[in-house]
Amino acid sequence: MRRAIGLAATALGETSPNPVVGCVLLGPDGSQVGEGFHRGAGHPHAEVEALAAAGARARGATAVVTLEPCAHRGRTGPCADALLRAGIARVVYAVPDPTPDAAGGARRLREAGVEVVPGVLRAEAERGNELWLTAVRAARPCVTWKFGGSLDGRSAAPDGTSRWITGQPAREDVHALRAAHDAVLVGSGTLHADDPHLGLRHAVPGRPPLRVVLDRTGAIPPGARVLDDAAPTLVVVGRGAPPPRLPRRHEVLDVPVVDGELDIRALADALYARGVRSLLLEGGARLAAAFAAAGLLDRVVAYVAPLLLGAGGRPVLDDLGIRTLGDGVRLHLDEVGRVGEDVRLVLRARPLPGEPV
Repeated sequence: MRRAIGLAATALGETSPNPVVGCVLLGPDGSQVGEGFHRGAGHPHAEVEALAAAGARARGATAVVTLEPCAHRGRTGPCADALLRAGIARVVYAVPDPTPDAAGGARRLREAGVEVVPGVLRAEAERGNELWLTAVRAARPCVTWKFGGSLDGRSAAPDGTSRWITGQPAREDVHALRAAHDAVLVGSGTLHADDPHLGLRHAVPGRPPLRVVLDRTGAIPPGARVLDDAAPTLVVVGRGAPPPRLPRRHEVLDVPVVDGELDIRALADALYARGVRSLLLEGGARLAAAFAAAGLLDRVVAYVAPLLLGAGGRPVLDDLGIRTLGDGVRLHLDEVGRVGEDVRLVLRARPLPGEPV
């Protein structure tokens, strides 16, 4: 199963709106006879790739797969049926498929006489497919807030300088994080103050994410770096605002305005409808606070520098309206690691299924 999880990770950031899935086939004697992973929407599923690699050796074999084999016909046929036609005798999977259309493959296999073993290394497989699983369960993108800050929680010095709080290794790691997400989002404050590019650099492989910019009044400068040809950009304006004129490959999305601010729940719904299953928040403090206050933060990836800036510095997070300790947003610490001279923390709003609470 760990080999299957590793295979699935090969396509992280490439498969949306589909999950990452890996599959390994073991012959009756326990030897590996085939393996495969899902490469992206429209491509064969992991089980089909593994069956093609195994050929006739698949008969009587065990299929070890990270996600329950699907039972529906989309761009490709049901994987459960493909396994049955190949003569698979046993199926071991980690995570039950949470989508109503695709679920039911395990039942179909059992009814056909195949031995089915669910839940093997579920927690590890959940972590590898976390972005997609969180999205389909919530019917909205899985939202990760990324920030770089000082040890005392500041994103910039009192004079506004912020380059560079974290070191080069941390900045390179951020680009790998971007590549794993479908879309990256910044607010208008970050847009006008920093003119971010939001593309992939440092030779990070993968498909550049959709760049999403919140610009309620449609005042994005025509020369903004996010409007270059490196990746598509979606400019989100308030309903009724004059739409900005953009280069052809970029688009405008209008969403309702509530109490003078863009409705981020409506934005999340619109992004999900466009196939966005994972969304990375990269700036700034107001944007992150809005998502946190709305209960839309699923993960936090923090790069903490060994630096003190004091109370005059700009905080990484704006006011959440919290007045007592018990109302604070409590997170679950998942990973702690060192990236150069900085510390990288990964936290979740809630434990993943299969993990101890």
